[in-house]
Amino acid sequence: MAAVPSPAPCPPSVRAVVFDTDGVIIDSARSHAAAWKKAFDACLSKREGQGPSDPVADCLRHVDGRSRRDGAAAFLASRGLDLPEGSPGDPPGTATVWAVAARKDEVFTETLRTHQADVWGTVRLLQALRCEGVLWAAVSASHHATELLLRAGLIGQFGAVVDGNEVRRLRFAGKPDPALFVEAARRLHVPVPETAVVEDSLAGVEAGRRGGFGLVVGVDRTDSAGGADMVVSDPGELLSDVGD
Repeated sequence: MAAVPSPAPCPPSVRAVVFDTDGVIIDSARSHAAAWKKAFDACLSKREGQGPSDPVADCLRHVDGRSRRDGAAAFLASRGLDLPEGSPGDPPGTATVWAVAARKDEVFTETLRTHQADVWGTVRLLQALRCEGVLWAAVSASHHATELLLRAGLIGQFGAVVDGNEVRRLRFAGKPDPALFVEAARRLHVPVPETAVVEDSLAGVEAGRRGGFGLVVGVDRTDSAGGADMVVSDPGELLSDVGD
């Protein structure tokens, strides 16, 4: 008979999986990085002695997995730039931390209107998990995550979605604080030790470890998943072909 995909072996106590959205479910990480580069370079170009940002290294080190405000603040601090904090209502620009974050969001939103992000092999994994009776949720520090899942036709497949809008509403700390993942497990009604986390950022992997999750899987495409219990280059690799 034809081979049937099934999840690779994992601890029998795992009853639910929490997936990060950007870079794990949806191939949107590169669009986020490009938007950050435009926002950062606009700020750097106004200051002498500052070279352009690196869309890979700087994103991995400072913004990946974090909220827009926290990511902007971390990058600016790394360049020794002491900008005023500003407020969430600041218009896109370079005058405050919130303005830089708003500029990034403006660029990314423009990208969403013109480009459809691809979906990673996670979708095949979801189908296999359903057959095994495992629950799953999607999380993201980005307030665009729900829209991305909706545009990809995936929103209805998740038992819970906790995105950046919920993070702000509930006043959660950003990754590496595990609050985002813990809330997703709570909404699935599964204890944290019986829940796995799948993440592609260092901050997200650390959040999974800090939260005491039963399994932390790192999706490592750019050496960004150190500290995970197991590492794959695509979530689809967690599938193993077994006979019916």
